[in-house]
Amino acid sequence: MTVVAVDDTDSRTEGMCTTYLAARLAERLDGVERSVLVRLSPAVDHKTRGNAAVAVHTTAPPDRARAAAVDLVEAFALVGDASPGVVVFGGDPTAVPVAVAQFARDAVRRPCAPGRALRLLADIECEAVGWGGGERVRGGERVPGGAEAEESDLIGRGRVGALAAVGAWRAFDEWTYERIDYREFERCGTPREVDERSVFAAAADAYPAAWDTVDRVAGEPVCVPNAPGPILCGVRGDDPDTVEQVADRIDAEPVARSAVFHTNQGTDAHLQPGEIGRLRADRAYRVTAVVCESPETRAGGHVFFEVADEREADNDTTLDCVAFEPTKRFRDRVRKLRVGDRVTICGEYDGTLKLEKFALRELNRTRRVVPTCECERSMESAGRGQGYRCRDCGARAPGKKTVRVDRDLEQGWYEVPPRARRHVARPLVRGGFDAPTHPER
Repeated sequence: MTVVAVDDTDSRTEGMCTTYLAARLAERLDGVERSVLVRLSPAVDHKTRGNAAVAVHTTAPPDRARAAAVDLVEAFALVGDASPGVVVFGGDPTAVPVAVAQFARDAVRRPCAPGRALRLLADIECEAVGWGGGERVRGGERVPGGAEAEESDLIGRGRVGALAAVGAWRAFDEWTYERIDYREFERCGTPREVDERSVFAAAADAYPAAWDTVDRVAGEPVCVPNAPGPILCGVRGDDPDTVEQVADRIDAEPVARSAVFHTNQGTDAHLQPGEIGRLRADRAYRVTAVVCESPETRAGGHVFFEVADEREADNDTTLDCVAFEPTKRFRDRVRKLRVGDRVTICGEYDGTLKLEKFALRELNRTRRVVPTCECERSMESAGRGQGYRCRDCGARAPGKKTVRVDRDLEQGWYEVPPRARRHVARPLVRGGFDAPTHPER
């Protein structure tokens, strides 16, 4: 077997798509067993929106696989606005070195320095090619400048993601599927012609085995991208037959080619356990805490609140959280949180935790109020430390009264709608959660 992987062939502004190159690569090679699409950490700086790397597992010999990948990169990659990389491993994908599998796990959860990837490539039997700045390099070479060259100046930064894609099959146990249909290439940049009614009908019949195909509340076909590029639509789900059936039912412009990928999308592979006070930027965490500051809607419609470490009696260790405006109705759930609620929050951290989902573990169902006397007048403070008294009848109370509060929010997990979900984030409808779920569809 041979594993040939590619990354960073597209542009943030001009389009293209690394999966498109993988689809064409699979067409050129004999004995393709599978194509793998790996969503890397969504928190790193050097990424396009989806931050995807791809690998093709084939019986083709390594030199033929490398030559085909190099030809396609030079034919289709936007080298002027990207830094592509190709990595080839001559062996079974389950037999990649343990260090490469660990690199793949790390690349999904946090930034990985290019220098680490280049050292790994130098240590193992992998061929690698990189492009950038009009140059092409082999193996683990850097740009001219020697050991002091800045990581940001690295030629072939895509070798980082490609190496992660090589190690992914050994690194991860959970896989979902995506069927991607590609446009005729000359149509790229023009409006997509898709019958949205057919998308919604197919999505309804296949749910929940196929998920995030549409956002029913917003009325949007989520599987149809807006960005320039060759993708016509992409259907995600738990098994390959389902995503094939849904994609085949969509009425649209001519499809030039299709591919089904094994992928880590919808798995939450990017999340790691975290503790307030010990979080590091450019990573995504799962943190359990107590709400210590009520949600507040600020400029732009973003909703902020603050949580504290549940183990700290004085609650001095706090964390700011935000539900951004594009998460739309998810913000309504966030606004209903109250001080004292115990929650598990999930999302990317950059000094503030950007919410992807949360679990309401325990609700604060009480609040302290100024007491009311028997004459139905609200009491007033009698002075510092002296409790409350009624100005009319003189009745006294030692302090505020605890009353029960009705809550319009149930325990369990809540999530952003499909239109706002990260590729790698696990939709609640997929199950595997430790509390009741309230899925968005």
